[in-house]
Amino acid sequence: MKKLIAITSILLGAALPAVAQDSYRIKPGDLLRVEVLEDSNLNRNVLVLPDGSIAVPMAGTIAAGGQTVAQVQAALASKLGPNFAATPNVFVGVDRLAEPRAANGARKAVRTMTVYVMGEGAKPGLYDLPRGATLLQALAATGGFSKFAATQRVQLRRGAAVYNFDYKAMEQGQMGLSNTVLMEGDVIVIPQRRLFE
Repeated sequence: MKKLIAITSILLGAALPAVAQDSYRIKPGDLLRVEVLEDSNLNRNVLVLPDGSIAVPMAGTIAAGGQTVAQVQAALASKLGPNFAATPNVFVGVDRLAEPRAANGARKAVRTMTVYVMGEGAKPGLYDLPRGATLLQALAATGGFSKFAATQRVQLRRGAAVYNFDYKAMEQGQMGLSNTVLMEGDVIVIPQRRLFE
């Protein structure tokens, strides 16, 4: 138990620089994923235009720049509401961040780090991720898991240290460790599921 508490405090300390998606302010150039549970024809990726707006069928134009994901989600649900019998279930996420730009408008060079993914990832291999990328972002970059993945035993290997993660718990919001910031040379190991796992 003491070992688990020590590991948790180390990892939570490492997670402090990570920016949570719920406090992120949307910027022009970001690509948002919009999903409407009641009508899959409305599901799409939308680009945040230079003026900060997005356009979604049946909702029209919505100001997204400077807003949080939750605020855009609420605005979309409100605008789409009159088209449905009840307020629709709308989900919004940041699919891709805008490319950083210098003051003169030129693209900034993004510093990257090398992370390795092995085992039962959808696409194991070497990944160049932006510095500050989190464990969950790295798993997303690999395309998720194969159907044989033991998602409750994902490992992060950093030098001689091995940290275990339960992806299902992360998915349900039970663990804050998904925001663990990765470091150069980290290895993510996704083991194969056991017979009755």
